[in-house]
Amino acid sequence: MVEVESGTAHEKNSRPGWGALVSAFWGRRVAYLLASAMTAVVYCALLGLGLLAVKDRVPYVFLLVACQFLTSVIVYPWYRLVVFRVSGESWLAGYLRFYAVGLGFLVTSVVGVPILVEFVGIPIMVAQGLLIAVSPPLSYLTHRTWTFPNREKA
Repeated sequence: MVEVESGTAHEKNSRPGWGALVSAFWGRRVAYLLASAMTAVVYCALLGLGLLAVKDRVPYVFLLVACQFLTSVIVYPWYRLVVFRVSGESWLAGYLRFYAVGLGFLVTSVVGVPILVEFVGIPIMVAQGLLIAVSPPLSYLTHRTWTFPNREKA
């Protein structure tokens, strides 16, 4: 039998399942990179569909906000259960912290995308993709220390 060191106490005490499998096989950082990729795909799919559906009838900045909110609702369970393996804590409190982190990146999108689109001439999806590329390292540190901290150490 082989034991795998997962890195945090709340990971060791969490119930087994997908989170345990992913953490044991790849580790939390790789699981986070997979979650970040999944988040980007979900967000870009929602944004692309939104842009196609509304054409120019709705400002694209509104779509950035709506798609970010929908994406956070869709992906939060994966981050909670698989990447950071949190249990025994309020889902709502965790989601509110998760969304607060997302709001920081939303501000970046709401400011950065129009600058890249209107002044540089980059298409909306490309501009958003450029901004998405810089977010995983920053959001990992924030989520690890604040959104999903190891509460057992406190």
